[in-house]
Amino acid sequence: MRQIYCSERVQLIEEIPELHLQKGTVGTVRRTWHYPTVAYEVEFDTAEQDIQVLLLEDQVVTQNSD
Repeated sequence: MRQIYCSERVQLIEEIPELHLQKGTVGTVRRTWHYPTVAYEVEFDTAEQDIQVLLLEDQVVTQNSD
């Protein structure tokens, strides 16, 4: 998997129903963590509100990924 950087656009590859985020929702990476595991703080701008979520690397892909 290619490393994802701050300010990159990413897509969810799984639904997060408790936050009303659907698979394919696009957000912006605001912070990255590499220890103890790779994780990203992603900001989603939804119709209702801005949501910031900490996601593991297997929950998102870059928006341009095939």
